[in-house]
Amino acid sequence: MSALVRSSFVRRSRTPLVALVAVTTIMAFSACAPDPVTESYRNGENLGYVRDDFAVREIAAEQRGEPVVWSGTSDSGELLLSSDLDGYVVVVNFWYAECGPCIAEAPALETVWQGYQEQKVRFLGVNTSNEPATARAFAEENEVTYPSVIDFENGDVKLAFAAAIPISATPVTLVLDQSGRVAARIIGQLDGASILSTVVENVLAEAG
Repeated sequence: MSALVRSSFVRRSRTPLVALVAVTTIMAFSACAPDPVTESYRNGENLGYVRDDFAVREIAAEQRGEPVVWSGTSDSGELLLSSDLDGYVVVVNFWYAECGPCIAEAPALETVWQGYQEQKVRFLGVNTSNEPATARAFAEENEVTYPSVIDFENGDVKLAFAAAIPISATPVTLVLDQSGRVAARIIGQLDGASILSTVVENVLAEAG
């Protein structure tokens, strides 16, 4: 068992309609969970709904690109590799400590992580701007228990993912399938856990 799976993920417990391609689902969600929009999303209704800068795109399995290959050093100094997560659904969140939406969505991300960490799901942050000490302080203050790659020096991890799908804003959350391919992208701040939970559940279900 890799160090990433064995130890890095067990640290501290705790509106207009737009034209879309066939593989894209874009919706908006309120902070309440469950809420009518989330239920519509689960039922496959209201496709193409967008709210301001928040959007969800799911990519059909046959339309996904190649697995994303990356490596980096975590906020605790561990070497993390994409190969450590082979066979897992992986949630990748791009963030930095001074980002207001990143602070606001941290509890929702942690809630989903706590709900799925006993399943074949792993979470990874990609810090795009801060030193390790700042990232660790953010994790402690916001009770984030999954690791983050420190990517501010060369941006290699972000570039690896950007080669697979555009990452034009912060925060952005990606969900990778069990082959390491990008299965979904969420642009903007999560208002609650329900939308991400639904996307993770969809990707998990693909494995049968």
